[in-house]
Amino acid sequence: MTEYDADLGLFVGGAWRAGEGREALPVRNPATGAAIAEVPLATPADLDEALAAAERGFARWRATDAEARGAVLRRAAALLRDRAGRIATLLTVEQGKPLAEARGEVAGAAQLFDYYAEEAKRAYGRVLVRPAGQRSIVVKQPVGPVASFTPWNFPVYLMAKKLAAALAAGCSVVAKPPEETPASTSELARCLLDAGLPGDVLQLVYGAPDEVSRHLLASPVIRKLSFTGSVPVGRHLMRLAADGLKRATMELGGHAPVLVFDDCDLERALDAMVAQKFRNAGQVCVSPTRFYVQEGVYDRFVEGFAARAAGVAVGDGLDPATGMGPLANPRRPAAVSALVDDALAKGARLAAGGGRFGEGFFFRPTLLADVPADADVMSHEPFGPVAVARPFATEDEAVAEANRLPYGLAAFVFTENGRRANRLGDAIEAGMVGINSFAISVVDAPFGGVKDSGFGSEGGPEGLDSYLVTKAIHQA
Repeated sequence: MTEYDADLGLFVGGAWRAGEGREALPVRNPATGAAIAEVPLATPADLDEALAAAERGFARWRATDAEARGAVLRRAAALLRDRAGRIATLLTVEQGKPLAEARGEVAGAAQLFDYYAEEAKRAYGRVLVRPAGQRSIVVKQPVGPVASFTPWNFPVYLMAKKLAAALAAGCSVVAKPPEETPASTSELARCLLDAGLPGDVLQLVYGAPDEVSRHLLASPVIRKLSFTGSVPVGRHLMRLAADGLKRATMELGGHAPVLVFDDCDLERALDAMVAQKFRNAGQVCVSPTRFYVQEGVYDRFVEGFAARAAGVAVGDGLDPATGMGPLANPRRPAAVSALVDDALAKGARLAAGGGRFGEGFFFRPTLLADVPADADVMSHEPFGPVAVARPFATEDEAVAEANRLPYGLAAFVFTENGRRANRLGDAIEAGMVGINSFAISVVDAPFGGVKDSGFGSEGGPEGLDSYLVTKAIHQA
């Protein structure tokens, strides 16, 4: 295949729709900045047809038995694995991440479909104790058509995370993937359709985000909103959903603290920290970013982290030697640069990296040390390859810093003290806490945040439950 032989279009009412006079946006290769294709944008008429099809699809899909729904998801998982090479290449070209990471993302999406293929059969209710001759039961039923909005940082995995659970529950979906990565997300949709998903159960639309969200959420057809993205956009979508009292799952931004204690295995921890920090060029909602390091090991930490960061090979994601690709779009290098410049102006020390380079959207893996608390980067998620470090003296001080921000998505602790690990697991305000581990996004566990990082969970049985409503049926 060529690097980007994509056939881009909308999928509405059981058919693919190309440009045909619609407005379009350029798709860019972040490694070069060059436009490589155009993605057509849905018209209001397209959105109306998508809503009508989703309503028809829901009536059909909810009546399909759980085993049959699961079979479609299992076939889709198999197709994702069969087509992983093609999908991963498209993903790398349009998003920038190294090819090995793109393959891992596709594999993770396949795991989600396999997992929810089985969970579809576990939407259990219960029977209540009643006098002889009476029956009271509690059942779980699909909530209805869902509007799903997903971002560009993990476009295949995050779209699969929503689709797998929603389809397993019996819902239809109008999905709006990111316009930056239409080829890889379209291929995910094709896997589902080729696996036997009826064409009116899944609609795929692209468009100006605010126009699409206003149109879909104003419709009584949509019963639930599922969104992954920034806190400001999440607030906006919640206001739109509130008018129709629509249920919502909101997976919003974070600014993950990492508490590094002097009793940890520092060299081993540093290997894991640097790998995780610069995965997907730091464009990860749970990326470890605010490193609070106990004073006794702070200098060793800065030296070791900086040396490892300097050794990360940055380049085109299609190059097998690349350890970190470019940022995904031209907005990110500008935003990251502004945060770095502000921190340096306020007294931070540049320990590694710092700055854009090359013709694409590249930014060097960066460590800022001794960052003052009033630097913008200490309160605003960089969503890029920037780590910030500050020393701390006591456990209470570290916990206070970890909990200081209104975000509470993920947090990490490195210590060999078991009692401390237990205390911190309880004390840190986050939806997920990793202790000596960054493995917090797994298919069988809930993924979600607290405070401004949103509410509701994806993954695990909780992910299925978010697409179900509870009904009590009483019979005398």
